[in-house]
Amino acid sequence: MRDAMVLKAQRFVNSVYASRIGMTVEETGEADWSTLYALTRALQYELGITALSDSFGPTTLSTLTDKYPKLNADTVPSPDFCRIIQAGLYCKGYDGGDLDGTYSERVQAAVTKLKTDMGVEQAFPGADLTPKVFKALLTMDSYVLGGSGTQQVRDVQRWLNGRYLNRQDFFVIACDGRVTRDTTRAVVFGVQYEVGMADGTANGNFGPGTQSALKSHPVKQGDKGVYVQLFSAGMVVNQRPAALTDTFDSALAAAVRAFQTFVALPATGDGDFSTFASLLASYGDQSRPGQACDTIAKVTPARAATLKAAGIKYVGRYLTNPSAKSLPEKAIQPGELATIAQNGLRCFPIYQTVNNDAGDFDYVAGRTAGYAAVNAALDHGFKKGTRIFFAVDFDAIDAEISANVLPHFKGIKEAMADSGHPYEIGVYGSRNVCARVGAAGYSTASFVADMSSGFEGNAGHPLPKDWAYDQIVIRPLGSGGGQLEVDIDIASGRDTGQGSFNRPRPAVPDVAFDARQVPPLRADLARYMQSIGRPDIGGIGGDARLYTNAQTVEAIQDQDELITELSHTYKMRKALIQTAVYWAMRDYSLADQATDQQVADHHLSGSGSVKDSHTGIGEISATDAIQAWNHCVGWGFTTGDRRDPAKDADVWAVWQQLNKDNAFSVRTAALLHLWGARGRPGGQLPPGDRVTTPRTMRLDLAEFEITELLRRYRAWDPDVESQTHQSMAVYQIFEKYNSILRNA
Repeated sequence: MRDAMVLKAQRFVNSVYASRIGMTVEETGEADWSTLYALTRALQYELGITALSDSFGPTTLSTLTDKYPKLNADTVPSPDFCRIIQAGLYCKGYDGGDLDGTYSERVQAAVTKLKTDMGVEQAFPGADLTPKVFKALLTMDSYVLGGSGTQQVRDVQRWLNGRYLNRQDFFVIACDGRVTRDTTRAVVFGVQYEVGMADGTANGNFGPGTQSALKSHPVKQGDKGVYVQLFSAGMVVNQRPAALTDTFDSALAAAVRAFQTFVALPATGDGDFSTFASLLASYGDQSRPGQACDTIAKVTPARAATLKAAGIKYVGRYLTNPSAKSLPEKAIQPGELATIAQNGLRCFPIYQTVNNDAGDFDYVAGRTAGYAAVNAALDHGFKKGTRIFFAVDFDAIDAEISANVLPHFKGIKEAMADSGHPYEIGVYGSRNVCARVGAAGYSTASFVADMSSGFEGNAGHPLPKDWAYDQIVIRPLGSGGGQLEVDIDIASGRDTGQGSFNRPRPAVPDVAFDARQVPPLRADLARYMQSIGRPDIGGIGGDARLYTNAQTVEAIQDQDELITELSHTYKMRKALIQTAVYWAMRDYSLADQATDQQVADHHLSGSGSVKDSHTGIGEISATDAIQAWNHCVGWGFTTGDRRDPAKDADVWAVWQQLNKDNAFSVRTAALLHLWGARGRPGGQLPPGDRVTTPRTMRLDLAEFEITELLRRYRAWDPDVESQTHQSMAVYQIFEKYNSILRNA
């Protein structure tokens, strides 16, 4: 909302300081970080600091403390200096006077009210503006109860400020009643100060020193004092039904028992170390035994014995491995699930490719992940009803959850629905990710990455109500052949994995397509293409597409005998060829048809300069086809004459075959994939791209190798990244039906 005094503050900083601080702010009348950064720089300028910064850091604070430990009507050094204070008060919603450069009674009253709202009025009485309060003034933090805050949390925030602000590394935290990382960190600071940590040692991290000291200060019903206050503060910031108190009464004990039951601790009602730790850090007491674990190590009989000896019942293992070279045991290995079952263990599956950046998540990637996870789970033998945990392995902030993660899980849910709901959907990630995905209705249980206590999505967020596994620590187990490293997980009982499995589906060659599977295949493809904005009828003018879903599937089915033969000859999944042809046909437009005509005109009548185009049902250029055939002839994959892509006659001869002979196009599509596996580049890769050269063609290529081969197939496309990204779900749909048939 536009505020006249905030607008006045913005005009002041622009008119007086713009040239001095190297920036201006937009004069909107709304307080924002840009305005506060400008005021911070203006203060630094007035303090004589030459290296100006948006940050009110140690240099600014120490300089201000040395020069003006107390700012008031007698000590404020100049009218403009005072106007910076007044402007800061405006941005905080306090009455800063008339921006007249006078530390007036109105300014004094505003500063007094600010300190009262912060909870520091007793520690720093009066109307003096002290350095740490000045620092807090130039932030976007609020010190009044916000719409989504609670009075109980605000009481904790104000108490922490008032008790610890005089300590070296403690700074004013917001008092808006909302739990944030700063709130939880402030409680830890309080614990560190009370156990006797010196300034410079206390850091707000729940490390070994803090944990060791805290073990000497359990609290229980009947106790009073500051440790009860800190414990009750921990209950409040974990959103338990409690209030800040210095007396451990029966009501607090009842709330503690409920909390202990929820987090799978013994329900004693006492504030023992394990309970205190669970309130102060997402991972809690890392010495706790866990009934579950997840691991990238194959569970052998010897390792199964190690796990059982450690009290493990549930083992999380990965459905796929994104790399063909590193972490060779990350994915479930042949025979492993049988070993798990034979040793009385249960397995819960995890699906993770890379998934460590917001850019890895969107609706299309979710559809692909859903289809791929179902295919992989069926391959391994997981029974219907198993819950698959889909990983979000990075610290997603709220905006990224909204823009990326939620659409991703919407895609997963729709892919699971298309597949007939064979499996439940779980989510692995930070507390905030898990809670929001669950609240959106996209998952039924959470596997919480609580070991990452520094995640923004963990600090300040309670354990999700639907948690199934709570990951708390990495721990080596066993020795010799039974040695392995695991992530220890606390189990709630909401998910128990699977203890018996169907017969695995081996990586056997593909077989001929059953005509009875064509209608459901066609329906799955149509739903997916519709969901990504590529319906049968779409585009206008030259962008209008010429082939419908039904026509494309029919054309591919017409070539099924040849595709099956090529699959066997080259140890290539049929889905690679089917996907390349399907995407090419569905992408073929009136503009492409017009380009094809220009090629024909050039070679037949000599008009125009368009000598080649991507044509036929595989959308392959003659130049690419000649190179692919030449390479494959050279490798002995096929026979035929070598042609010259620089000769018009050779280009025209091959182009006509591609344009008119569907079988030739399909065979060439297979050769393009062989060429891709041998090093053909895949378009312009973005900086930092993770893709590596695939292995030679085989039936068990990893998902990222499939992605790279489809990328290299369309290396000519200026939109190759997007096209490949969208076509991966098509691959998984074809693979769904091929896998059903080859394992019938």
